[in-house]
Amino acid sequence: MRNQRQPAAAAWAPDSLLERFRRTRNLSRDLAKGLNEADMTVQSMPDASPVKWHLAHTTWFFETFLLRDHVPGYRLFDERWPFLFNSYYEAEGERLSRPDRGLLTRPTVAEVLAYRDHVDEAMVDALPLLMERHGELVELGVQHEQQHQELLLTDLKHLFSRNPLGPAYAPVHATITHAQPARDLPLRWIAGAEGLAAIGSDGQGFAFDNELPRHPSWLTPHALANRPVTNAEWIEFIADGGYAGAALWLSDGWDWVRREGVGAPLYWRGGPASGWEQFTLSGWQKVDPLAPVTHVSFYEADAFASWAGARLPTEQEWEAAAQGRDPLGGNQLDHAAPVAPRAEDGGGVDDGGFASLFGNVWEWTGSAYRPWPGYRTAAGAVGEYNGKFMSGQFVLRGGSCATPRGHARASYRNFFHPHQRWQFTGVRLARTL
Repeated sequence: MRNQRQPAAAAWAPDSLLERFRRTRNLSRDLAKGLNEADMTVQSMPDASPVKWHLAHTTWFFETFLLRDHVPGYRLFDERWPFLFNSYYEAEGERLSRPDRGLLTRPTVAEVLAYRDHVDEAMVDALPLLMERHGELVELGVQHEQQHQELLLTDLKHLFSRNPLGPAYAPVHATITHAQPARDLPLRWIAGAEGLAAIGSDGQGFAFDNELPRHPSWLTPHALANRPVTNAEWIEFIADGGYAGAALWLSDGWDWVRREGVGAPLYWRGGPASGWEQFTLSGWQKVDPLAPVTHVSFYEADAFASWAGARLPTEQEWEAAAQGRDPLGGNQLDHAAPVAPRAEDGGGVDDGGFASLFGNVWEWTGSAYRPWPGYRTAAGAVGEYNGKFMSGQFVLRGGSCATPRGHARASYRNFFHPHQRWQFTGVRLARTL
């Protein structure tokens, strides 16, 4: 783990890490409460995984990289299960094909939960030893599970969206929490930093290896929008023929639009005459015109930016704007009843004039996912965590309504392929000055 910088000492206090370990493990179980066995087993597409698999895989991570490797005398809960619940670690050997995860009717949910109990008990018993020698791996396991908590929700949303009954995961009152009716927040431009900027983790807390090393980056004059693009603005884009002609689109993007028959964000139905609806974690709901648009691909984000006479920000521009701002603010996941992307009004604007830099929706940047200058892959199987995916993907920043609060930071780099949009992905515009 040579390029995974240790957090500050205060963040590494054993009691603090034990509390976060327990809270994270409990939240995963809470997110699955109320689901039946079928809800947790079915897989709706190869990109998504069943809830049961997420619960087991995050447990396998702790069992494999901590208990098996670093706790003398530990015995695997079931020697057959590493084949089932390894994700993509070539160094860990053969594994079940990703599209086949939904075929795992066995083990049952009850057996997976027993697996979690077994590993949790062993982890708590071994934590003093693990903290002394392998604290960075414990932290990595917690952060890894937080990533899967967001994936669990977005994968479940995709599954439920395919059900003709339109089932709700959470009631409306749990997902829409406006204290007062939201007001339109006019779009305005905020000038960004210019010249040399320090980009990447500053070492004050945990960082994934892809956030390192910190390095200088030159920023030319630019401005960022004060808020993400709204549903109302996206409806204007549709009405103006945004999906109807090739002029706004990258070549690959236009091929994707025609091949897939794309004419609106994922989970939208209806149209100008009947009105737009979108599938949410509370089932089918009317599109809120003031909420940020979500579930759009990089291709769509880039085409919209062209239509708006703007562009997508670089990830360096985005990070420079986010530095020094509170990553704990905004609309993020706090408990098992997740919120949905929601409209911002003046009350959600920070002291720099930005709304929703953290939370609400992940924001596409125009930057390809590549290593920072000086990046080195960590030794061992955990070196496969990020580096080998640095090809053909684009970077998103900021976190979403399904990102566990405390997981995001200014240097955090999320990444997806340009056609993917089942995550809570949105758009913040930029322009060159």
